[in-house]
Amino acid sequence: MVDSPPPSSPPQGWVHKVIITIWAIGPLLAFPFAIRRAVKTRRIGKKVVITTVIGYLLTGQGITLGFHRLATHDAFKTHPLVKGIILALGSAAAQGPVITWVDNHRRHHINADQPGDPHSPHADFGDGWWEMTKGFLHSHIFWLFKDSPEDFGKFTKRMQDDKTVAFIDRTFVGWVAAGLIIPFLIAGKSGLLWAGLIRMALVNHATFAVNSICHMFGSRRFETKDESRNNWFIALLTGGEGNHNNHHANAKAAYHGLTWREYDLTGYVIRALSLFGLVWDVHQPTEEEIEARREQLARRAAIEAQGAQPSLSSERSPVELSRDTVAAD
Repeated sequence: MVDSPPPSSPPQGWVHKVIITIWAIGPLLAFPFAIRRAVKTRRIGKKVVITTVIGYLLTGQGITLGFHRLATHDAFKTHPLVKGIILALGSAAAQGPVITWVDNHRRHHINADQPGDPHSPHADFGDGWWEMTKGFLHSHIFWLFKDSPEDFGKFTKRMQDDKTVAFIDRTFVGWVAAGLIIPFLIAGKSGLLWAGLIRMALVNHATFAVNSICHMFGSRRFETKDESRNNWFIALLTGGEGNHNNHHANAKAAYHGLTWREYDLTGYVIRALSLFGLVWDVHQPTEEEIEARREQLARRAAIEAQGAQPSLSSERSPVELSRDTVAAD
């Protein structure tokens, strides 16, 4: 049997960087213009508001439910049609094709806050306030301007064999366009502005805040080797992704909120889809397994704080744990 060719590397060079600049800055520049227009006219319109909110929720779920928990971590199984719809919604968020997104995110888990992590605010940065500021900005958005790694596609080889994923990946530009055209058809120019461009900016920067804020500010339930944090405000904006320390400790878990106090909209969506038989094989550790994982990480942290290495006879290496939980190819 002939192996599938690895996915091609994303575009490089100055043209790619110009496109990224326009994509990153354009929607942000549209925001004050939209606010000024809304103040001047003293109304936005119910249709525009509803379209924007629905667009934010749908494309946000496309990222967290589709790109992240389904495509990256294989946290549950679903029908090809449902998978295609969810990944198309994620593509409409305009954070890049699904295979590129997954490759980057799996690298993040395997090398979390270490060299090789695409968007760590800590790796390659110092401890001073200026270094921390540079690290924050890098992790939030400037990492997108870096060239892709030479071994791009290393962690997504099997995804090319999934016809649904491969199709959504190839047609990425079309889904981004649909995310702009549909609001225009529903609510005109204001719909394009608010439910298209501004919705895109809000979803993307909420997602980017998981990379930046949730690796710098928040609480830690688990003593993971990285600097992941749980941040309730980012969880509120991202449908539960802000429960980031929980996620790094149990990366394949479908639910990021471990208690009712930890908001996890995506977890509620998965539960609802499960009730209707639209998803199955939902991966979720039991309370006992979660507590055992917490104790395991605490023991490892205590051993390493004493300058020793954990025994591989009783504990698996961090890389092995990461590779298992991200379902790397």
